[in-house]
Amino acid sequence: MTLDARKKNVLMAIVQDYIATAEPVGSRTIARKYKLGVSSATIRNEMADLEEMGYIEQPHTSAGRVPSDQGYRYYVDHLMKREEFDSKEAKLVLNSYLTKKQEIGHVLRNAGQLISQITNYTGVVMTTSLGRGSLKHIQLVHMGIGQSMVVVVTDAGAVHHRIIDIPETIQAADLETITKVLNHKLQGKTIENIRLTLIKEIYFELAKQKYILDMAMDVIQEGLSLETGEKIYLGSIFNILNQPEFHNIEKVKVLLSLLENEQELANIMSDVFQESGVTVRIGEELEDGRLKDYSLVLGTYRMEGKPAGSIGLLGPTRMDYARAFAVVEYMTDNISMVIERLMRWRSK
Repeated sequence: MTLDARKKNVLMAIVQDYIATAEPVGSRTIARKYKLGVSSATIRNEMADLEEMGYIEQPHTSAGRVPSDQGYRYYVDHLMKREEFDSKEAKLVLNSYLTKKQEIGHVLRNAGQLISQITNYTGVVMTTSLGRGSLKHIQLVHMGIGQSMVVVVTDAGAVHHRIIDIPETIQAADLETITKVLNHKLQGKTIENIRLTLIKEIYFELAKQKYILDMAMDVIQEGLSLETGEKIYLGSIFNILNQPEFHNIEKVKVLLSLLENEQELANIMSDVFQESGVTVRIGEELEDGRLKDYSLVLGTYRMEGKPAGSIGLLGPTRMDYARAFAVVEYMTDNISMVIERLMRWRSK
């Protein structure tokens, strides 16, 4: 049985009202608040049909109804109206990202915190699993008097970086010279391919910069030695705990045990991961009994055109999906630009 226009309107009213109030929705509420042009009795009949079809359900003995997972899914796929990301919030995001001295790990952690702050759900950020690779590029970036950032990028997509102290007399041009030599000598090399004779050549050519070279080589060695797995950054978990449906202590214990297990959470996010777009998984669609009361809205951010990780929101199934979708879409569209800008920062 398909949904006609009136059933769609009633279902949308139930979903929107329940998202806003966390209270089961009755026919009188719909008739009073949503002006559908029909009586409470007619709305009750439509609600009975929707319940029989599995789109809504009756919790306990309440006279009101709440959306089922199937109802939320129909709402997201067919009824939800797209929202534009608020311009003031967009400015907050960009201002937070565009701090020149941020490191990439800090950007990702900050993304989780920002998305939590904006939505009052729990932000989740995951970097994809990466193996060892060869050196694709190294950059020494002048960060001001006495500081430089060393960024190592491998062909596997891994990015390793560190802020180092340098003599105050060192200028951006000096770091550019070191960068050119290191890239010329080491590009395409794995940790196993960097022989002692090659290292001697580099130190001979850059003899005057031995102090900086020592630290840069340490960062290169670390970057090429890393066998990286998925890394999870969480925003505020207390946002979920503040939602009224999670005042049950047992639900809280289950959630905290999951959030403390980074690998399990990474596995769940990997199952949802797609190469493009924003994905919504609702309740039992997450295929983990511990998350039957939760939804995950997840988008993919990219580096150099390739999927590099996910950023999203974990919240109750009574999530404001339109808002969550808009925020996740905006964040994933912008985080790649921010990371790449950070890597190129002040190299000119």
